[in-house]
Amino acid sequence: MKKIIINKYIVADPQICHGKPTFKGTRMMVWQVLEMLKDGFGEKEIFESFPQLAKKHIKAALEYASFVSLRGVRNERRSNPEGL
Repeated sequence: MKKIIINKYIVADPQICHGKPTFKGTRMMVWQVLEMLKDGFGEKEIFESFPQLAKKHIKAALEYASFVSLRGVRNERRSNPEGL
């Protein structure tokens, strides 16, 4: 697997964190921020945990999550066109 640039701030590199999406130039995995958001943490708490991040990184993580989620829905519809 080669390094994949997911968006301006997120990459998946097999040399870093086993290829899991991370914020470019860090070993901070995107799922960690998404999990914090899911658990109700605000930007302030996220920035305290990950001071290298900025609002643009959180936005990029949410865009990535939306893309992955929508892709999954599309794939599910293709495999089950009648919605069963």
